[in-house]
Amino acid sequence: MDPRDTAPDSWELEDDTEATATAAGLPSAFAALNVNAKPFVPNINAPVFVPSFLQGSAAETPASDGAPEPAASMEVAETAAPVENGSTEADMTTEEETWEQKEEPGGGGGGGGQGEQGAGGAVEEGAPKEEEEMMEEEEEEVPVPKITPIMPDAPKKEHVNVVFIGHVDAGKSTIGGQIMYLTGMVDKRTLEKYEREAKEKNRETWYLSWALDTNQEERDKGKTVEVGRAYFETEKKHFTILDAPGHKSFVPNMIGGASQADLAVLVISARKGEFETGFEKGGQTREHAMLAKTAGVKHLIVLINKMDDPTVNWSLERYEECKEKLVPFLKKVGFNPKKDIHFMPCSGLTGANLKELVSDCPWYTGLPFIPHLDSLPNFTRSSDGPVRLPIVDKYKDMGTVVLGKLESGSISKAQQLVMMPNRHTVEVLSLLSDDLETEDAAPGENLKLRLKGIEEEEILPGFILCSPDNLCHSGRTFDAQIVIIEHKSIICPGYNAVLHIHTCIEEVQITALICMVDKKTGEKSKTRPRFVKQDQVCIARLRAAGVICLETFKDFPQMGRFTLRDEGKTIAIGKVMKLVSEKD
Repeated sequence: MDPRDTAPDSWELEDDTEATATAAGLPSAFAALNVNAKPFVPNINAPVFVPSFLQGSAAETPASDGAPEPAASMEVAETAAPVENGSTEADMTTEEETWEQKEEPGGGGGGGGQGEQGAGGAVEEGAPKEEEEMMEEEEEEVPVPKITPIMPDAPKKEHVNVVFIGHVDAGKSTIGGQIMYLTGMVDKRTLEKYEREAKEKNRETWYLSWALDTNQEERDKGKTVEVGRAYFETEKKHFTILDAPGHKSFVPNMIGGASQADLAVLVISARKGEFETGFEKGGQTREHAMLAKTAGVKHLIVLINKMDDPTVNWSLERYEECKEKLVPFLKKVGFNPKKDIHFMPCSGLTGANLKELVSDCPWYTGLPFIPHLDSLPNFTRSSDGPVRLPIVDKYKDMGTVVLGKLESGSISKAQQLVMMPNRHTVEVLSLLSDDLETEDAAPGENLKLRLKGIEEEEILPGFILCSPDNLCHSGRTFDAQIVIIEHKSIICPGYNAVLHIHTCIEEVQITALICMVDKKTGEKSKTRPRFVKQDQVCIARLRAAGVICLETFKDFPQMGRFTLRDEGKTIAIGKVMKLVSEKD
């Protein structure tokens, strides 16, 4: 008999069973379930084949009224149908989705056309509870490849942004990759794949860093260019890793990463020669530590990496030597060695001392790295302040999407905000905190916002989302206290440099030097200086090329600190003292 002819019969048959379901009790209900079970699903893919399939399974099932049997026959149907239809994996997933739809109450007609929908829906309503329970059991057997729902309680944990900084090739990305592996964010298979690919390129020690260095250029050269992002969780906290580039050409990217961080991890290579080059005048170790301090990072963890190297071999002497050289410098930058800095030895490649202590290193008695991060005190953030979200990046994806870290205030869905400095009113369509959708977000979280009411072209990194009742200040001229850190000649009014303030990068000119500040006493000079040179502190008036968003350091520290760079070097760090209105 032609399978096409049987299809309507079975549907009508199903209607009858539905009518008798309430009277006949359970066995008939089970029968109804079976008839109903399969037609729903492949219906989308192959309406022709399904009924003939059903016929077989419907014939078998009434014989055995035990619950397990129908489930089994359904399983057969599940796996066999796609093969028979010669359909692909993609079809399989659509099938699974219809199962999910079916579980929803009243979603009876999830798949299929009008005719079956009515019947199917009716059966589901008429059928008793046990039937639904069985469906749910079945539901569990269907493997749905979704990773997100692992963390239903994610927003409750405190969010901490950790930036990995240090000289090029100190092992920042490798440590990041190792941490992700140890906390189960990257599975073993992926790493094995990276390891194979890295071996083919004769770079087998690089495979861990590939978890964070995702684009081809970074992998080929083994150098991070953009700030890599990843996240991992411990028992109490939710961490975002910001893997900053170490190369001096990409310091502007590193500043962008450090401006979002709460905590910095300075990675130092203990290998003979590498530590010295990283720390000498031209190395990035000094500059990065200083930039992190300027960006507002209060706590610094110094990881002395590559302790497993043959030239070091976990020697305490070498560890102490690195420590002795670093402490005076970090002190000079402004970190307090007793409270703000924590040293620990580790090995990124082997993972030693990252999650568990190792026997190679009996002299280190503190906590390993991840537990240490977990034990740090919580950060104080004001969720009731005005909304301030400096924008790090933007792109188009079904609307305008912006990325940034919420510095203060809280944002919820459908909230009206204002984009400064161009004063566009925008509405938040959806909120993603570390790629998980949420209804509202607290300070310190990394957010992706989909906005309505503004085009992607109208936004630049460095713009700020504010609450409409409390806009952030914007302007071009401001007075600031600056410390000249490194500059060969003198700096006079008219000097141009690049200003990095929160996530904004803009060209500025020093238009006037107002007074000198005595480093020790903090006294201001009465006369105007004609120039400033290295290691001096002065108050100067700066004028930006375009309008920028900024706040005074006193009101809002995260948006009042800045660095001035020129010719690839950091020349000065400073804080905004006063905003000058344009007519002055």
